[in-house]
Amino acid sequence: MRVRFRGQTRREGVLIEGPAGWGEFSPFPEYGPRECARWLASALEAADRGWPAPVRASVPVNVTVPAVSPEKAHEIVRRSRCGTAKVKVAERGQGFAEDVARVEAVRDAIGPAGRVRVDANGAWTPDEAVARLKELNRFTLEYAEQPCATLDELAEVRRRSDVPVAADESIRRAEDPLKVRASGAADIAVIKVQPLGGVRNALRVAEACGLPAVVSSAVETSVGLAAGVALAAALPALPYACGLGTASLLDGDVVAAPLTEEEGALAVRRPEPDAAALGAFELDPGGPDARAWLDRLRAAAEHLGVTR
Repeated sequence: MRVRFRGQTRREGVLIEGPAGWGEFSPFPEYGPRECARWLASALEAADRGWPAPVRASVPVNVTVPAVSPEKAHEIVRRSRCGTAKVKVAERGQGFAEDVARVEAVRDAIGPAGRVRVDANGAWTPDEAVARLKELNRFTLEYAEQPCATLDELAEVRRRSDVPVAADESIRRAEDPLKVRASGAADIAVIKVQPLGGVRNALRVAEACGLPAVVSSAVETSVGLAAGVALAAALPALPYACGLGTASLLDGDVVAAPLTEEEGALAVRRPEPDAAALGAFELDPGGPDARAWLDRLRAAAEHLGVTR
């Protein structure tokens, strides 16, 4: 990865080829077989079935700003030419003053007409979230993504804050993603394809949640991103820019023409892996890293009930 992002400096995964194309299986390192099974279901859907027909030819996206310096944040936003920016805050080891400076720089770079959203990845307590969002809202926030960890905490922040609340981890890591609506914990649902088991299942979750949806990535290669684009392209309504402009966070890709934004949007397309690009990142098939990934695949497949 070009910069540290949600604690990660490296992304790994497995590509699976089938009759419908390529799928990606790239769960985060801390995920066990139960969670990984959803990610495998998504990869198998992409490889075996493909995706629903799109209803739009392009998808608006935000630029993602990691927990970098104000100067770097300003540069990232200006270079992207996106009209919406998502800013990471509450990074471990950083203080709130750094968050304020970063968000201020992003607002300056994107201009008064641009939209700015923040993402705390559940790091704040409700009291911290309410106080900090009040301070950050002087830069006019579109919404705050996962300011606290639990649904009850999100519901409390939503009652006490003027900033709309979006749920991410509370949907993608939940046993029952639909509880977010019943608990009154969010105004917006952040939907990610791999953690929800594929495009079709993510569409069902988005419909059942009954909340405006923001489709976001899990920092995949362009193979995985294509599934997110397919979901965003198939949703009946898309009121917010999506968090799918993340290919630039990686210092390489497995396709010749990565899914990168142009003028704040991604074209709805499905790039194929490129042999030369794959070769640059392929693990030694007999090495310990490859064996570990095969073990993860087998454990996820067993949990999913897949025998091949």
